[in-house]
Amino acid sequence: MLDTTPLTRAVDHFADRLRAAPQSRLQRGAAAEALGLARELALRAQRLESPGGPLREMPDAGMFAAADQVMVAGNDLALVLVDESELAQAVALVEEAQRRAGV
Repeated sequence: MLDTTPLTRAVDHFADRLRAAPQSRLQRGAAAEALGLARELALRAQRLESPGGPLREMPDAGMFAAADQVMVAGNDLALVLVDESELAQAVALVEEAQRRAGV
């Protein structure tokens, strides 16, 4: 079984930073960046869970839900990952999104 701790730590850290961010930072793009990341992580999880199955897009639940959406999508992906390179890619995605979000 693959140790996905690096991914869960990365999404935990990003979500914590989003929760601590002022509303103005969220409005200036941090929440949109987080939603984009959550959607990408969710799509990756869906592709691994049911290859060839229908893909569903995570809805926009508002800027104050962005941290929770990152957590849910990241943890869902962590449950289905089996490959080290996919894990490394997911961690890099989270770290890059956090950098772009500025939190």
